[in-house]
Amino acid sequence: MNNLLMKRLGLFFLLSAGSLSGALAATSSEFVEDAAQGGINEVESSKLALEKSASADIKAFATQMVNDHTQANQELMALAKKLDIQVPDEASLTAKAKKMILEMRDESFDKAYIDNQVLAHEHTVELFKKEVASSDKPELKAFAEKTLPKLTHHLEMAKQLQAKTK
Repeated sequence: MNNLLMKRLGLFFLLSAGSLSGALAATSSEFVEDAAQGGINEVESSKLALEKSASADIKAFATQMVNDHTQANQELMALAKKLDIQVPDEASLTAKAKKMILEMRDESFDKAYIDNQVLAHEHTVELFKKEVASSDKPELKAFAEKTLPKLTHHLEMAKQLQAKTK
């Protein structure tokens, strides 16, 4: 396998690791952990996009991802603490996300980033829909209901950018 393909696969796994496994979350603690990891992955990969991308559209999207997912992560962590749900601390989640990031060649980064944003948000939307439908904690259900429209909007934005980068 060539080096570029390996790097794209690395970014794919970074963006989908938290949300992909989270699509199958069965308990409140699994939802919290998967949503938190997915959110940290969004923040870290978007910070990388801010560094590597030359596209104003990609940078604007990445800035919104950093801001929105940082806010949602803080809210989720506070809720987890209130509900006494154990999750790894933010530093360990961030370290895990950074460890998974593989450097991309500059000319391919934008396409790989936005393609994977679409995939990651598709999985995250499903995770949050499942939590809304089956949560055993009213507070988590309310958080998922409140956050879901923003995640759906992120997915729509990512799909629009994806169409531009083809």
